[in-house]
Amino acid sequence: MSHSSVHRVGEIAFDLDPAQANDATLAFIGEVRSLWTDRAHCPRNLREARERGGAAEVHIEQVYRPALEGLVAGGWVHLLTWLQHSRRDLALQMPRHADRPRGTFSLRSPVRPNPIGLHLVRIVDIDVAAGVLRIDAIDVLDGTPLLDIKPYLPSVDRPAEV
Repeated sequence: MSHSSVHRVGEIAFDLDPAQANDATLAFIGEVRSLWTDRAHCPRNLREARERGGAAEVHIEQVYRPALEGLVAGGWVHLLTWLQHSRRDLALQMPRHADRPRGTFSLRSPVRPNPIGLHLVRIVDIDVAAGVLRIDAIDVLDGTPLLDIKPYLPSVDRPAEV
């Protein structure tokens, strides 16, 4: 994606373009099939996606399907996605809801040096042979590449003070 040189007031770009780095190799293991086909209508977060009935499917490439063993309907998983349409160049961003710029790492914005999405979703149904997970909701565009799936483990993922 080409980055717009237009910034909101207060935004500052990085001195380098992370998209030009050549220091990692990632394998897309599948893709997300969602209701959302354009950014203007895509929910901004999972709460909004659930409120709007944004159920979706995750399609896993055949070579990775054996790794689905052990996942079950009703279970929760973290999906890591590659937000391929996102800008990667901003260090400071001006959120629409804020009164001042904030650092990228203090935001959940998809604009980041490595546009990796993190989504905690519930598996509604799973077909290991077909490589399809039906999930309760998602807040990404249809066709978003999937990087990884990790189980949600309350005993280690939920802070004690919560």
